[in-house]
Amino acid sequence: MRGKAKINHLIVHLILLAGTIIVVFPFLWMILTSFKTNGEAMQIPPTILPTEWVTDSYQEILTAIPFATVYMNTIISAVVTTAVQVAFCAMAAYAFARIEFPFKNIIFVLLLSVLMVPGQIFLIPQYLIVQKLGLLDTLPALMLPNLFSAFGTFLLRQFFMSLPKELEEAAVLDGCSRYQIFGKIMLPLVKPGIVALVIFTVKFAWNDFMWPMIVNTSTDKMILGPALATLQGQYTTQYPMQMAGAVLAVVPLVILFFIFQKQFIEGVAQSGIKG
Repeated sequence: MRGKAKINHLIVHLILLAGTIIVVFPFLWMILTSFKTNGEAMQIPPTILPTEWVTDSYQEILTAIPFATVYMNTIISAVVTTAVQVAFCAMAAYAFARIEFPFKNIIFVLLLSVLMVPGQIFLIPQYLIVQKLGLLDTLPALMLPNLFSAFGTFLLRQFFMSLPKELEEAAVLDGCSRYQIFGKIMLPLVKPGIVALVIFTVKFAWNDFMWPMIVNTSTDKMILGPALATLQGQYTTQYPMQMAGAVLAVVPLVILFFIFQKQFIEGVAQSGIKG
């Protein structure tokens, strides 16, 4: 029995190792390609390690596009989108979980139905709205459609529903208003869910591609994804330069995850068991 358990243990670790290699290899390839020359990057058969390590791509990416401006646009878009979305989702989730009002369940089901609709369906209506507002090719245009999330509302609602009602009853007896109960008692208790939603939202806003590509056409008004896509030419593409830009773009997300990975994993795990 002990030998069989060791074999099973070994098989599980081999499967996990294979999965890790599959996930990590594209990132490793991206980093290695960023240190190659363009000729070597397009070489067939491809080489894994650069024959000559060069850093020209990292210098060229800073001048090929207004990288500092684009980077700042991405940071502003991600920060504003995350802050506003988390605030709106937290208030909506609290209302759906703890406040009784007419047609609450029907409205919540309609809200969740948005998750079943492909996001591409909303592109034309959103574009027309932004156009009527005169916000095309501006930073606010990047953020407006993403200031609320049905998924974020559902995620935080699961956490609010798990909290005992006695907390609110005791707070009411102490003279707390609804706003005080929400801000000072309930929000701190759903911190893992908020951290998970923050990471999800930052990742989405940071990597958003289709909507920013459609609504903003000036390079200095773009975020990283669409700006890097402009480096792809009709006849040739500077792959090392694109990979260098991608490396610089992914660094903040990796840092964010490693800082908050404990809260993120806890938040995602708890959201699946709270009912």
